[in-house]
Amino acid sequence: MTGGFEGSGLVKRYRRGAETVSALAGVDLQVDAGEFVALVGPSGSGKSTLLALLCGWETADEGILSYHGALADRRPDTLGWPELALVPQALGLVADLNLGDNVLLPARLRGTLATEEPRARDLLADFGLDHLVDRYPAQASLGEQQRVAVARALLLRPAVLLADEPTAHQDRGHADRLLDAVTDAARAGSAVLIATHDELAWARADRVLSMRDGHLTDGAPS
Repeated sequence: MTGGFEGSGLVKRYRRGAETVSALAGVDLQVDAGEFVALVGPSGSGKSTLLALLCGWETADEGILSYHGALADRRPDTLGWPELALVPQALGLVADLNLGDNVLLPARLRGTLATEEPRARDLLADFGLDHLVDRYPAQASLGEQQRVAVARALLLRPAVLLADEPTAHQDRGHADRLLDAVTDAARAGSAVLIATHDELAWARADRVLSMRDGHLTDGAPS
């Protein structure tokens, strides 16, 4: 395998009072470089927990998570925006940066601001945000904020792209634009995994994985 990532036997448990809840119950998955995989399942099935493990926000109680190619032997919490980019449900925009500067934040942190400014402008235009660059997150709709978060994640063409419900706040037209961009990222070599309830996103994906009660299976739910 030249890129992407895989997990083997991933287990995550949480305490809920006197009860122990298994959010992930021995998950095995593999996403290769250049592949777009949709992760589907009901709310509470473990999708967000799996993404949190993959990006290093959580640590598995059991199992092995590994990245490949140029990311081999790296922990996910040590990977920067060019290596692993995340679109969380909470979006995570910086409140005191305008929308344009939020998109450019990964380039600013990397020291490639001038180089990436044209790509940022293109992403903002593609997502219908070019007239909003001077607004702050509090002055934008939730759908606009979500498109900014996706543009920010795509800016540096990450080796791994993870997204949690990236079309949840979009009308069909804007959702299609986001899915076009995600598909293009995979075709350019990113390993892409998105958690989604959007059946049109399932149709765009190379593969669909279903999660229920912490268990992962191949294929869309019946």
